[in-house]
Amino acid sequence: MSKEKGARGCVKEIDPARLARLNAGEVEAATLTECLAVDFTALMSNILPEIGTDALADMELGAATGISKRMSLAARLIRKNLGDTVVDRLGRHPSDTVRGWACFMIGAAEMPLPDRLAAIRPYADDLHFGVREWSWLAVRPHLARDLESTIAVLTKWTAASSERVRRFASEAIRPRGVWCAHITALKEQPWAALSVLEPLRADPSAYVQNSVGNWLNDAGKDQPDWVQALCARWSTESPAGATAHICKRALRSINPDL
Repeated sequence: MSKEKGARGCVKEIDPARLARLNAGEVEAATLTECLAVDFTALMSNILPEIGTDALADMELGAATGISKRMSLAARLIRKNLGDTVVDRLGRHPSDTVRGWACFMIGAAEMPLPDRLAAIRPYADDLHFGVREWSWLAVRPHLARDLESTIAVLTKWTAASSERVRRFASEAIRPRGVWCAHITALKEQPWAALSVLEPLRADPSAYVQNSVGNWLNDAGKDQPDWVQALCARWSTESPAGATAHICKRALRSINPDL
């Protein structure tokens, strides 16, 4: 990730020279504000000049939509005009936005679920915060459609040495999540994902702890009794600081005074 200090306020605060470098694909966004400021049409023109004017015009038409829709649109246009073979090229690009396009191309491609998860794993482990978010957002609809297979694969990911991969295992299947559709089956039966959650209940990484706590906070909005019982059991069986942090985060909507 870029070591440069990025703008954290509004887009207008970004230095024009910095914004030009972002749109040229020369640097990564350092903040969410910078991620949102990238001109997709300019970036696509700069890094994929062979894509053609029609695709760029279509990208410009989508400029006013939300960033998730723009990411998906960019991936569709690239696949349509250049094919899936450019995924590896995009995945090695210095721009986090471009690597995010690769995530959405993986999400749009036709492939079995295990292959899709294997393809997205390097992006789940990306050093850039934005790419890691795009990795799970891009494949989440597929994960929700085949939860049994998804949970079987992600359970194995909970043993990964990388905290980023372990966090993906939890974050990708949150019952509610952020910037994504809810997973109704896990809102109704969150215990179906216990094989993913249990190995992470005392994870040493705050990044993972926060995700597991948020997962259970999601679940608590529909199954509060189950979440309370689970946290009570975890607190007894695993009285570690990590577990206490997870449970406090999990119960914040149920017991806001904790």
